[in-house]
Amino acid sequence: MERPWYAHYDPGVPRNIDYPELPLPDLVERAARKYPNNIAFSFFGVEQTYQEFIGQVHRFAAALYDLGIRKGDRISLMLPNSPQFLIAFYGALKIGATVVQTNPLYMPYELEHILNDSGAETIVALHVFHPRIEAVVSKTPLRRMIYTCLAEYLPWWMKPLYRLRLLLKRQPVRVPHGPGIYHFQKLLRAAPPQAPRVDIDPREDVALFQYTGGTTGTPKAAMLTHFNLVANTYQTIIWDTQMEEGKEVVMGALPFFHVYGMTVAMNLALVSGGKLVLVPKFEVKQVVKLLEKHRVTLFPGAPTMYIAVNHMPGVEKYDLSSLKVCISGSAPLPVKVKEEFERLTGAKLVEGYGLSEASPVTHCNPILGVNKAGSIGLPFPDTDAKIVDPETGEKEMPVGEAGELVVRGPQVMKGYWNRPEETAMTLRNGWLHTGDIARMDEEGYFYIVDRKKDMILASGFNIYPREVEEVLFRHPKVKEVAVIGVPHPYRGETVKAFVVPKEGETLTAEEIIQFCRQNMAKFKCPTEVEFRKELPKTFVGKVLRRVLREEELKKRQAGGA
Repeated sequence: MERPWYAHYDPGVPRNIDYPELPLPDLVERAARKYPNNIAFSFFGVEQTYQEFIGQVHRFAAALYDLGIRKGDRISLMLPNSPQFLIAFYGALKIGATVVQTNPLYMPYELEHILNDSGAETIVALHVFHPRIEAVVSKTPLRRMIYTCLAEYLPWWMKPLYRLRLLLKRQPVRVPHGPGIYHFQKLLRAAPPQAPRVDIDPREDVALFQYTGGTTGTPKAAMLTHFNLVANTYQTIIWDTQMEEGKEVVMGALPFFHVYGMTVAMNLALVSGGKLVLVPKFEVKQVVKLLEKHRVTLFPGAPTMYIAVNHMPGVEKYDLSSLKVCISGSAPLPVKVKEEFERLTGAKLVEGYGLSEASPVTHCNPILGVNKAGSIGLPFPDTDAKIVDPETGEKEMPVGEAGELVVRGPQVMKGYWNRPEETAMTLRNGWLHTGDIARMDEEGYFYIVDRKKDMILASGFNIYPREVEEVLFRHPKVKEVAVIGVPHPYRGETVKAFVVPKEGETLTAEEIIQFCRQNMAKFKCPTEVEFRKELPKTFVGKVLRRVLREEELKKRQAGGA
């Protein structure tokens, strides 16, 4: 059966939304017309009004058009959270180009794959990335490289400090010159003030290539249309029933090259006329200071960010009372982390869920309605979800039983770029198969049990790492933890826990194992424990269990275990 529309939603959240049939940049322009003097973004104290910001978006769009870029062309953005990202993103979409999200941490091999797979002929990047880009130019379709420097939008007193930092790190200080190389600011200054008009079909034209491993692990581009992005932005805005148009201040600490940060921070702020506080790299002390200084009201983040705030020395001295809503995504939110953060700030911290193929949000706990700890909440408006058997993906599972989560809604991707077989495997009969194991309770709330591929099979028992991690997060000395399955000669697999103790605390493996045995069935308890200073994470802060498994496999093959 399809999930009914339960009454647990916040009052005022509609079932059917009348989404604007407009390209995404047009909605930012609409906000600019309504709130021309509102601050669009703040970047280390440098601010632009909506009127100023849209003027730069138009100029950059016109510059791209003058360079010969046309509707459907792909443009790679290899930028951190910065004014340049915002200008390039909406400027490219304004002329109908498709943005290719590119992680600034990518090394040449990874960058080469993205550029070749997407067919991007243009890249907008920080000049410090030039050596990596130059290494792949001859192996990719790249024809145009538009370079910029963070110093271009820094306050005057920070510019020499930034350049000194580059010198000390032996990185390029100046923007390079050469054939096919263009300078961001020069393009803006020379461009006409109005972008050419390009007809865009929001439901058909692809706005974004969001690269993801999906359910197979091979990097591929989820094609997200303008309508996908508009729909998910509106679903998120409407979900937060406490939002006040034109008045919110949004923390932009999640990277915008990740679809979660792009939708729930960047698009949400700029479509609603709010102020976006830009943070190129998450550093907890800096973020806490900015939360207080700007009186931030919305702080979307990842669990590791909230963990860092909880454990920051002296955090109690900061006034974080302006925070109203914090939505956690990209990884499971431990119950203990949620409770500590809410006690510390007085804000509502709710767990949501999504994936790149869905722009990304499909579920979230209500802001004011019933909030169930450990649950990803209820499906977003106009989003259907159900649990099916993981083998065939056809039989619907009874309430309370685990299976694969499948969803459908206006935010679901068009398909994978140049991957018809994988598209057919993931999009079946109108449903997006997430690859995540979940269950639904009798009130329609969903719970992620784990990824299919992360499940541990020990002596015939299914063990889900998140369940073990939740228990270990309750240990008073544990700061972070990740659990994986490792080979075992008798059980097939056994549970291994990687633990980061809190600062100043000491722990033993026996202490961890005994704590687990007191709180869960013996077959789920770790038999191996390894202590670490930190865990491998993505740029968003998601713990990489895959990396831990690879490290463990290499160690065992080398005879180290």
